Amino acid sequence: MDLPLAERYSGTVDDGVSRGIDVMAETPGGAALLLRRLKPPLIDALGVDPDYVLQHADALCLLSMAEYRRIKTLGNPSETIRDLLDCVIQKEQDAKVFLDFLKKAEVKEIFPKLSAIFERVEHHQDNKGLSSSKRKSEEMMEVCIKKQKCEPGSKVVTEKQLMLVARGIGRHWKQLGRVALDIPTVKLEQIEEENPGTHVERVFAMLRMWLTRERRNATTAHLHALLSQDECAPPPESIDFLLDPD
Repeated sequence: MDLPLAERYSGTVDDGVSRGIDVMAETPGGAALLLRRLKPPLIDALGVDPDYVLQHADALCLLSMAEYRRIKTLGNPSETIRDLLDCVIQKEQDAKVFLDFLKKAEVKEIFPKLSAIFERVEHHQDNKGLSSSKRKSEEMMEVCIKKQKCEPGSKVVTEKQLMLVARGIGRHWKQLGRVALDIPTVKLEQIEEENPGTHVERVFAMLRMWLTRERRNATTAHLHALLSQDECAPPPESIDFLLDPD
């Protein structure tokens, strides 16, 4: 007669690397699936003393008498552990009991490789958790970006829009550049020298320098706010188009 789970397992579990394993074991079929995935390293780790594992599996009522006798006749340690695992994996409740047995501190002292095996499982679970968090963060960022794109003035200003703005800025363009756009006087004088042509081309070059510096922050709403605050601000009708929805 099978003993209740609480009676079949007793001992001190090493909680240091058991949390992620416990989470997997609590999912439907999780314990059996985990043991199946870990079969190769477990065969290697437990093969050091297969009889110890077999006797404890029998004491925990994980094997029928026929299974116990058949496995006991196997002379190869790897085959002993392999067949024992195959029997335990067949029943999810037995798989949980056996997994708890392997996590006991005293068992891991006898089979040192178990600690490394469970640590790898924990590390994999942590990475999955981080990857999941990262995906959620990226999804939230994508939603925010899409939302921003739908809001007036949230897009980066284009060169065509800069040219339209340049046509509305008067002769005090350098003062506007220094005060509103925070462009150094040296840069403004350089723009003036490099653009001996029309006034609009000079102003456009100044605005383009601001665009290059601000990059993603160079939105139409940002430019409108900067140009509107200075006393040399262009007429509202020449820049209000920056706030129009696309």
